[in-house]
Amino acid sequence: MSSERTSPDSFSREYPQRPIVTAVACVFRGDKVLLIRRGQEPNKGRWSVPGGAINLGEKIYDAVRREVREECGIEIEVVKVINAADGIIPDEAGRFWFHYVPIYILARHMSGEARADTDAMDVRWVIREELDTFDLSPVTYENVVRAFDMAHDLGFF
Repeated sequence: MSSERTSPDSFSREYPQRPIVTAVACVFRGDKVLLIRRGQEPNKGRWSVPGGAINLGEKIYDAVRREVREECGIEIEVVKVINAADGIIPDEAGRFWFHYVPIYILARHMSGEARADTDAMDVRWVIREELDTFDLSPVTYENVVRAFDMAHDLGFF
């Protein structure tokens, strides 16, 4: 009997055997939120918010700080959870191509200049009125709007 264990990164993101929990950040700098243009599937080329899979043993807030640092090169202050959502993307045959459970987290920009790195093709700081001009998934759009409302209520701007 082998004592070998699979590493936390050995699971398949495409056609997974189980949902993958992710931590994604709605990062604010004043009255603007950070959007990234995705460089990988799912939704390659679409705009989203930075984040990614939570590693085994990693806390949600630690994961979101790490992911934002890796994708955008900035440091954030995590404020609170906004929402958890369903990210289920079927293929043409109706099989589950991707299945994520993103946990949306409200955060503030602390330091660094945002730049596209690792999984991001581009980054932009966007005011609320500009959201409709970006190709966001409906789930992302809904949660970014929630984030704007929460950020405003908390006095971010």
